[in-house]
Amino acid sequence: MAAVHVQPPPEPKLLDRWSDGISAVHYLSSASPAGGGSTTRLASTSWDGTVRLHDTAKESAPALLSHNMESGPLFSLAVPMAVGSLVTGGLDGSIKALDIDTTTVRRIGTHAKNKKGSNNNISSSSNVATAAIENACSCLAAVNGDHPQVVASASWNQQICLWDLRLQNNVAVAMVDLPGKAFSMDVDSVHGRILVGTSGRHNIFYDVRKGAIGAEEYSLEQVLERESSLKFQTRCVKFFPAGHAFCIGSIEGRVGVEYLEELGIPTDGMKKYAFKCHRVGDTVYPVNAIAFHPKYTSTFATGGCDGTVVLWDGLQKKKLVALPMFPTSISAMSFSEDGAELAIASSYTHEEGDREHPKDEIYIRKILDSEAMPKEK
Repeated sequence: MAAVHVQPPPEPKLLDRWSDGISAVHYLSSASPAGGGSTTRLASTSWDGTVRLHDTAKESAPALLSHNMESGPLFSLAVPMAVGSLVTGGLDGSIKALDIDTTTVRRIGTHAKNKKGSNNNISSSSNVATAAIENACSCLAAVNGDHPQVVASASWNQQICLWDLRLQNNVAVAMVDLPGKAFSMDVDSVHGRILVGTSGRHNIFYDVRKGAIGAEEYSLEQVLERESSLKFQTRCVKFFPAGHAFCIGSIEGRVGVEYLEELGIPTDGMKKYAFKCHRVGDTVYPVNAIAFHPKYTSTFATGGCDGTVVLWDGLQKKKLVALPMFPTSISAMSFSEDGAELAIASSYTHEEGDREHPKDEIYIRKILDSEAMPKEK
Protein backbone atom coordinates (compact mmCIF):
# COMPACT_ATOMS: atom_id res chain seq x y z
CA MET A 1 0.00 0.00 0.00
CA ALA A 2 1.42 3.38 -0.97
CA ALA A 3 2.13 5.93 1.72
CA VAL A 4 -0.17 8.91 2.08
CA HIS A 5 1.96 11.99 1.39
CA VAL A 6 0.90 15.03 3.34
CA GLN A 7 1.97 18.62 2.79
CA PRO A 8 1.49 20.48 6.08
CA PRO A 9 2.94 23.90 6.77
CA PRO A 10 6.71 23.77 7.34
CA GLU A 11 7.60 22.13 10.67
CA PRO A 12 8.78 24.63 13.28
CA LYS A 13 12.46 24.42 14.17
CA LEU A 14 14.02 24.86 17.57
CA LEU A 15 16.15 27.96 17.51
CA ASP A 16 19.62 26.97 18.64
CA ARG A 17 23.16 26.68 17.32
CA TRP A 18 24.32 23.12 17.25
CA SER A 19 27.93 23.25 16.08
CA ASP A 20 28.10 19.50 15.44
CA GLY A 21 25.88 16.46 14.91
CA ILE A 22 22.81 15.85 17.08
CA SER A 23 23.11 12.39 18.66
CA ALA A 24 19.93 12.00 20.73
CA VAL A 25 16.58 13.65 21.48
CA HIS A 26 14.28 12.68 24.33
CA TYR A 27 10.97 14.12 25.53
CA LEU A 28 10.74 14.22 29.31
CA SER A 29 7.87 12.66 31.22
CA SER A 30 5.54 15.18 32.82
CA ALA A 31 5.55 13.00 35.96
CA SER A 32 9.32 13.12 36.46
CA PRO A 33 11.10 15.88 38.41
CA ALA A 34 12.98 16.75 35.22
CA GLY A 35 9.73 17.06 33.30
CA GLY A 36 8.36 19.80 35.51
CA GLY A 37 4.77 18.78 34.78
CA SER A 38 5.14 19.62 31.08
CA THR A 39 4.75 17.38 28.02
CA THR A 40 6.80 19.76 25.86
CA ARG A 41 10.23 19.58 27.46
CA LEU A 42 12.77 18.11 25.06
CA ALA A 43 16.35 17.18 25.91
CA SER A 44 19.06 16.68 23.30
CA THR A 45 22.75 15.82 23.11
CA SER A 46 25.28 16.68 20.46
CA TRP A 47 28.76 15.96 19.22
CA ASP A 48 29.59 19.51 20.32
CA GLY A 49 29.62 18.13 23.89
CA THR A 50 26.52 20.02 25.01
CA VAL A 51 23.25 18.81 26.51
CA ARG A 52 20.29 21.11 25.93
CA LEU A 53 16.74 21.39 27.22
CA HIS A 54 14.05 23.14 25.19
CA ASP A 55 10.38 23.85 25.66
CA THR A 56 8.90 22.95 22.29
CA ALA A 57 5.81 25.04 23.00
CA LYS A 58 8.03 28.12 22.74
CA GLU A 59 9.40 27.98 19.21
CA SER A 60 11.28 31.28 19.30
CA ALA A 61 12.51 31.07 22.88
CA PRO A 62 16.12 30.19 23.73
CA ALA A 63 16.99 26.87 25.34
CA LEU A 64 15.88 26.47 28.95
CA LEU A 65 19.27 24.95 29.61
CA SER A 66 22.50 24.49 27.65
CA HIS A 67 25.54 22.95 29.33
CA ASN A 68 28.81 21.51 28.08
CA MET A 69 29.46 18.24 29.92
CA GLU A 70 33.23 18.21 29.30
CA SER A 71 33.05 14.61 28.09
CA GLY A 72 34.02 15.25 24.48
CA PRO A 73 31.29 14.48 21.94
CA LEU A 74 28.09 13.23 23.59
CA PHE A 75 26.81 9.98 22.11
CA SER A 76 23.86 9.10 24.35
CA LEU A 77 21.17 10.43 26.67
CA ALA A 78 18.82 9.06 29.35
CA VAL A 79 16.18 10.67 31.56
CA PRO A 80 15.47 8.60 34.71
CA MET A 81 12.01 8.98 36.24
CA ALA A 82 13.18 9.27 39.85
CA VAL A 83 15.60 12.19 39.60
CA GLY A 84 15.56 15.65 38.10
CA SER A 85 18.64 15.05 35.99
CA LEU A 86 19.71 14.47 32.42
CA VAL A 87 22.26 11.65 32.12
CA THR A 88 24.76 11.73 29.26
CA GLY A 89 27.31 9.33 27.80
CA GLY A 90 30.48 10.67 26.19
CA LEU A 91 33.13 9.67 23.72
CA ASP A 92 35.55 9.54 26.66
CA GLY A 93 33.46 6.74 28.20
CA SER A 94 32.05 8.86 31.01
CA ILE A 95 28.50 8.80 32.33
CA LYS A 96 27.48 12.09 33.95
CA ALA A 97 24.28 13.56 35.40
CA LEU A 98 23.26 17.20 35.00
CA ASP A 99 20.86 18.46 37.67
CA ILE A 100 18.28 20.59 35.84
CA ASP A 101 17.51 22.88 38.77
CA THR A 102 21.07 23.60 39.92
CA THR A 103 23.02 22.87 36.67
CA THR A 104 25.57 20.96 38.76
CA VAL A 105 27.26 17.99 37.10
CA ARG A 106 27.95 14.73 38.90
CA ARG A 107 30.11 11.96 37.53
CA ILE A 108 28.26 8.62 37.72
CA GLY A 109 31.01 6.40 36.35
CA THR A 110 33.20 5.58 33.39
CA HIS A 111 33.48 2.65 31.02
CA ALA A 112 36.84 0.89 31.03
CA LYS A 113 37.45 -2.67 29.99
CA ASN A 114 39.84 -3.84 32.67
CA LYS A 115 38.43 -2.43 35.89
CA LYS A 116 34.95 -3.45 36.92
CA GLY A 117 32.74 -0.69 38.17
CA SER A 118 34.85 2.34 39.04
CA ASN A 119 36.77 2.54 35.74
CA ASN A 120 38.67 5.64 36.79
CA ASN A 121 42.28 4.78 35.94
CA ILE A 122 42.74 5.33 32.21
CA SER A 123 46.49 5.72 31.64
CA SER A 124 47.91 9.16 30.87
CA SER A 125 50.16 7.67 28.20
CA SER A 126 50.03 8.39 24.48
CA ASN A 127 47.26 5.80 24.21
CA VAL A 128 44.77 7.93 26.13
CA ALA A 129 42.89 9.16 23.06
CA THR A 130 42.62 5.68 21.55
CA ALA A 131 41.54 4.20 24.88
CA ALA A 132 38.87 6.86 25.30
CA ILE A 133 37.40 6.16 21.87
CA GLU A 134 37.39 2.42 22.49
CA ASN A 135 35.54 3.00 25.77
CA ALA A 136 32.95 5.41 24.30
CA CYS A 137 29.56 5.24 26.02
CA SER A 138 27.53 4.67 22.87
CA CYS A 139 24.19 3.83 24.52
CA LEU A 140 22.24 4.96 27.58
CA ALA A 141 18.75 4.11 28.80
CA ALA A 142 16.77 4.72 31.98
CA VAL A 143 15.47 1.40 33.31
CA ASN A 144 12.46 3.05 35.05
CA GLY A 145 9.53 0.75 35.88
CA ASP A 146 10.45 -0.96 39.16
CA HIS A 147 13.93 0.61 39.03
CA PRO A 148 13.39 4.36 38.46
CA GLN A 149 16.78 5.28 39.92
CA VAL A 150 18.81 2.96 37.66
CA VAL A 151 20.46 3.78 34.34
CA ALA A 152 21.96 1.25 31.93
CA SER A 153 24.95 2.10 29.76
CA ALA A 154 26.64 0.16 26.97
CA SER A 155 29.85 0.92 25.16
CA TRP A 156 32.20 0.28 22.30
CA ASN A 157 34.41 -1.66 24.70
CA GLN A 158 31.80 -4.45 24.72
CA GLN A 159 30.31 -3.83 28.16
CA ILE A 160 26.87 -3.19 29.59
CA CYS A 161 26.65 -1.65 33.07
CA LEU A 162 23.96 -0.66 35.55
CA TRP A 163 24.36 2.49 37.65
CA ASP A 164 22.30 3.33 40.74
CA LEU A 165 22.04 7.12 40.79
CA ARG A 166 21.54 7.14 44.56
CA LEU A 167 25.11 5.97 45.08
CA GLN A 168 28.08 8.34 45.17
CA ASN A 169 30.95 5.88 44.63
CA ASN A 170 31.22 5.87 40.80
CA VAL A 171 30.91 2.07 40.87
CA ALA A 172 28.62 0.09 38.58
CA VAL A 173 26.17 -2.12 40.49
CA ALA A 174 26.28 -4.69 37.68
CA MET A 175 28.51 -5.24 34.66
CA VAL A 176 28.46 -7.86 31.89
CA ASP A 177 30.58 -8.34 28.78
CA LEU A 178 28.88 -8.07 25.38
CA PRO A 179 29.74 -10.11 22.26
CA GLY A 180 30.53 -6.95 20.28
CA LYS A 181 30.48 -3.15 20.26
CA ALA A 182 27.18 -1.72 21.47
CA PHE A 183 25.43 0.14 18.65
CA SER A 184 21.94 0.60 20.12
CA MET A 185 20.01 -0.18 23.31
CA ASP A 186 16.44 -0.01 24.54
CA VAL A 187 14.54 -0.85 27.73
CA ASP A 188 11.23 -2.65 28.19
CA SER A 189 10.16 -1.12 31.50
CA VAL A 190 7.09 -3.37 31.68
CA HIS A 191 9.21 -6.50 32.13
CA GLY A 192 12.44 -4.94 33.44
CA ARG A 193 14.30 -6.06 30.32
CA ILE A 194 17.13 -4.52 28.30
CA LEU A 195 17.94 -5.14 24.62
CA VAL A 196 21.38 -4.38 23.21
CA GLY A 197 22.16 -4.53 19.49
CA THR A 198 25.88 -5.06 18.87
CA SER A 199 28.37 -5.54 16.08
CA GLY A 200 28.23 -8.98 14.53
CA ARG A 201 24.42 -8.60 14.30
CA HIS A 202 23.88 -9.85 17.86
CA ASN A 203 20.75 -8.94 19.81
CA ILE A 204 21.16 -9.64 23.53
CA PHE A 205 18.34 -9.52 26.09
CA TYR A 206 18.91 -9.06 29.83
CA ASP A 207 16.58 -9.10 32.81
CA VAL A 208 17.37 -6.56 35.51
CA ARG A 209 17.41 -8.33 38.87
CA LYS A 210 17.63 -6.89 42.36
CA GLY A 211 18.41 -8.84 45.53
CA ALA A 212 16.65 -8.41 48.84
CA ILE A 213 19.54 -6.66 50.59
CA GLY A 214 20.06 -3.48 48.62
CA ALA A 215 21.24 -1.73 45.46
CA GLU A 216 24.57 -3.56 45.51
CA GLU A 217 22.67 -6.76 44.75
CA TYR A 218 21.62 -5.72 41.23
CA SER A 219 22.50 -8.12 38.44
CA LEU A 220 22.02 -8.52 34.69
CA GLU A 221 20.78 -11.95 33.72
CA GLN A 222 21.06 -12.80 30.02
CA VAL A 223 17.77 -14.40 29.01
CA LEU A 224 18.11 -14.54 25.23
CA GLU A 225 20.63 -14.03 22.45
CA ARG A 226 19.57 -13.84 18.82
CA GLU A 227 21.26 -13.18 15.55
CA SER A 228 19.52 -10.37 13.71
CA SER A 229 17.04 -11.42 11.05
CA LEU A 230 18.56 -8.71 8.83
CA LYS A 231 21.69 -9.50 6.83
CA PHE A 232 23.50 -6.21 7.39
CA GLN A 233 24.82 -4.28 10.38
CA THR A 234 22.34 -3.13 13.01
CA ARG A 235 21.91 0.62 13.38
CA CYS A 236 19.03 0.82 15.88
CA VAL A 237 16.82 -1.41 18.05
CA LYS A 238 13.54 -0.58 19.76
CA PHE A 239 11.02 -2.51 21.88
CA PHE A 240 7.31 -2.31 21.15
CA PRO A 241 5.80 -0.48 24.16
CA ALA A 242 4.22 -3.69 25.48
CA GLY A 243 7.57 -5.49 25.32
CA HIS A 244 6.24 -8.44 23.30
CA ALA A 245 8.28 -7.65 20.18
CA PHE A 246 11.05 -5.39 18.91
CA CYS A 247 12.20 -3.61 15.77
CA ILE A 248 15.65 -3.61 14.19
CA GLY A 249 16.86 -1.01 11.70
CA SER A 250 19.88 -1.78 9.53
CA ILE A 251 22.38 0.10 7.39
CA GLU A 252 20.79 -1.52 4.34
CA GLY A 253 17.44 0.29 4.40
CA ARG A 254 15.44 -2.44 6.07
CA VAL A 255 13.44 -2.83 9.26
CA GLY A 256 12.82 -6.19 10.92
CA VAL A 257 10.00 -6.91 13.38
CA GLU A 258 10.59 -9.89 15.67
CA TYR A 259 8.56 -11.49 18.45
CA LEU A 260 9.77 -12.90 21.76
CA GLU A 261 8.05 -16.24 22.12
CA GLU A 262 11.17 -17.73 23.77
CA LEU A 263 10.55 -15.45 26.75
CA GLY A 264 7.04 -16.76 27.29
CA ILE A 265 5.31 -13.74 25.78
CA PRO A 266 2.24 -14.70 23.70
CA THR A 267 2.54 -13.77 20.03
CA ASP A 268 -1.07 -14.47 18.97
CA GLY A 269 0.26 -16.25 15.91
CA MET A 270 2.30 -13.29 14.67
CA LYS A 271 5.50 -14.13 12.82
CA LYS A 272 8.61 -12.07 12.31
CA TYR A 273 8.88 -10.08 9.10
CA ALA A 274 11.05 -7.45 7.45
CA PHE A 275 10.46 -4.71 4.90
CA LYS A 276 12.44 -2.32 2.72
CA CYS A 277 12.41 1.41 3.40
CA HIS A 278 14.44 4.61 3.00
CA ARG A 279 15.42 3.95 -0.60
CA VAL A 280 15.52 6.33 -3.54
CA GLY A 281 15.70 4.47 -6.84
CA ASP A 282 18.65 2.10 -6.56
CA THR A 283 20.21 4.02 -3.67
CA VAL A 284 19.81 2.42 -0.25
CA TYR A 285 20.07 4.47 2.96
CA PRO A 286 20.65 3.38 6.59
CA VAL A 287 17.76 3.42 9.06
CA ASN A 288 19.12 5.55 11.91
CA ALA A 289 16.17 5.88 14.29
CA ILE A 290 12.94 4.20 15.33
CA ALA A 291 10.36 5.77 17.68
CA PHE A 292 7.05 4.31 18.90
CA HIS A 293 3.86 6.31 19.31
CA PRO A 294 2.81 6.28 23.00
CA LYS A 295 -0.94 6.07 22.30
CA TYR A 296 -1.14 3.89 19.19
CA THR A 297 1.42 1.41 20.39
CA SER A 298 1.75 -0.58 17.16
CA THR A 299 2.59 2.62 15.26
CA PHE A 300 6.23 3.55 14.87
CA ALA A 301 8.24 6.09 12.92
CA THR A 302 11.50 5.39 11.10
CA GLY A 303 14.08 7.99 10.11
CA GLY A 304 16.80 7.41 7.55
CA CYS A 305 19.85 8.89 5.91
CA ASP A 306 17.64 9.85 2.96
CA GLY A 307 16.22 12.65 5.13
CA THR A 308 12.74 11.12 5.34
CA VAL A 309 10.48 10.06 8.19
CA VAL A 310 7.75 7.45 7.67
CA LEU A 311 5.03 6.27 10.07
CA TRP A 312 4.15 2.57 9.91
CA ASP A 313 1.46 0.28 11.30
CA GLY A 314 3.58 -2.53 12.71
CA LEU A 315 0.61 -4.81 13.31
CA GLN A 316 -1.03 -4.57 9.91
CA LYS A 317 2.34 -4.14 8.10
CA LYS A 318 1.29 -0.95 6.33
CA LYS A 319 2.68 2.51 5.68
CA LEU A 320 0.65 5.26 7.26
CA VAL A 321 2.28 8.59 6.41
CA ALA A 322 5.48 9.71 4.68
CA LEU A 323 6.50 13.18 5.85
CA PRO A 324 8.01 15.71 3.45
CA MET A 325 11.78 15.37 3.13
CA PHE A 326 14.06 17.10 5.63
CA PRO A 327 17.32 18.85 4.65
CA THR A 328 19.65 15.96 5.61
CA SER A 329 19.92 12.64 7.47
CA ILE A 330 17.56 11.89 10.35
CA SER A 331 19.85 11.09 13.28
CA ALA A 332 17.34 10.77 16.14
CA MET A 333 13.61 11.01 16.93
CA SER A 334 11.30 11.08 19.94
CA PHE A 335 7.53 11.21 20.42
CA SER A 336 6.16 13.44 23.15
CA GLU A 337 4.44 11.74 26.06
CA ASP A 338 0.97 12.43 24.64
CA GLY A 339 1.94 11.57 21.06
CA ALA A 340 1.01 15.03 19.83
CA GLU A 341 4.56 15.88 18.72
CA LEU A 342 7.46 14.13 17.04
CA ALA A 343 10.88 15.69 17.53
CA ILE A 344 13.09 15.03 14.50
CA ALA A 345 16.83 15.69 14.45
CA SER A 346 17.92 16.58 10.93
CA SER A 347 21.65 16.11 11.27
CA TYR A 348 24.16 14.68 8.80
CA THR A 349 25.50 11.33 10.06
CA HIS A 350 28.61 11.19 7.85
CA GLU A 351 27.44 8.18 5.88
CA GLU A 352 29.18 9.73 2.85
CA GLY A 353 32.27 10.94 4.74
CA ASP A 354 33.22 14.53 5.44
CA ARG A 355 31.49 16.96 3.10
CA GLU A 356 29.48 20.16 3.13
CA HIS A 357 26.00 19.56 4.54
CA PRO A 358 22.95 21.46 5.83
CA LYS A 359 23.17 22.74 9.38
CA ASP A 360 22.06 20.57 12.28
CA GLU A 361 18.50 21.30 13.39
CA ILE A 362 15.63 19.82 15.39
CA TYR A 363 12.15 20.03 13.87
CA ILE A 364 8.94 19.65 15.85
CA ARG A 365 6.22 17.93 13.82
CA LYS A 366 2.65 17.99 15.11
CA ILE A 367 1.18 14.49 14.72
CA LEU A 368 -2.54 14.10 14.04
CA ASP A 369 -4.47 11.10 15.31
CA SER A 370 -5.49 10.40 11.73
CA GLU A 371 -1.81 10.07 10.76
CA ALA A 372 -0.84 7.71 13.60
CA MET A 373 -3.98 5.61 14.02
CA PRO A 374 -3.50 1.98 12.89
CA LYS A 375 -5.35 0.85 9.80
CA GLU A 376 -8.29 -1.52 9.95
CA LYS A 377 -7.70 -5.07 8.77
